[in-house]
Amino acid sequence: MLANQRRSQILEDIRRTGAVRVSSLVESLGVSDMTVRRDLELLAQEGLVVKVHGGALLPGGRSAEEPGFAAKSGRQNAEKRAIAAEAAKLVEPGMAIGLSGGTTTWTFARRLRDVPGITVVTNSVQVADLFSHQPRPDQTVVLTGGIRTPSEALVGPFAVAAIRSVNLDIMFMGVHGMDVRNGFTTPNLVEAETDRAFVDASRRFVVLADHTKFGVLGISTIASLEAADILVTDSGLAAENQAALRERVGDLVVVEVNPAEHTDTAEYDVPADPPDRPE
Repeated sequence: MLANQRRSQILEDIRRTGAVRVSSLVESLGVSDMTVRRDLELLAQEGLVVKVHGGALLPGGRSAEEPGFAAKSGRQNAEKRAIAAEAAKLVEPGMAIGLSGGTTTWTFARRLRDVPGITVVTNSVQVADLFSHQPRPDQTVVLTGGIRTPSEALVGPFAVAAIRSVNLDIMFMGVHGMDVRNGFTTPNLVEAETDRAFVDASRRFVVLADHTKFGVLGISTIASLEAADILVTDSGLAAENQAALRERVGDLVVVEVNPAEHTDTAEYDVPADPPDRPE
């Protein structure tokens, strides 16, 4: 394989999985550690990747950078819908469930509007708004108070106090990133505290995260990988990353993504981010 072909393959792997490790590239490409590191250095100089200890990530993944709700809504939509369809199988009538903020949980919430007798506790403005458009008398939606983040989640002491007053059968959480060493992370320090309260309030902890979240690192850890009873992700996740997760999470569920089955974008139109609020 020529050098340019090798670097193209490395770049394709990073774009597909979100991150790569030097050791994995050495094995898959059949070249030396030095060659891989030199390739990553050249790709980093071109601004195509960001080098980290032991590997490389896609650029733009700053640990404290928090995209808005609408910005995230255009990413991996087919994957989010496939994950949502699978996760909905875990919800039964009469359950009390928690839903964190984010576009993945918002997509998942659409699957729950016809489930009778559930109580939904959420700190997501968008999730609560979704249920309010088609209210059912046999469903209860509890929206925590708190300070709104760019991701349209309510966080802080008011949110934490509300969450600590409930007992949930299952908590469904979207995350900014997941990493073998650092677990599930978020770019918002206060949101991490609110998410940890959700984990503590639930009997089962389920994470919904597409393959691009692997290797992404937020500034604050919500929970270790081992804390997740179930992690639902998609088949875009590289085999070696699936293996690493299977060793740590309670149950890894990998769903196949068929974009042809998820082409009805009108139903999933996401509200735009609100205008900037005065300080």
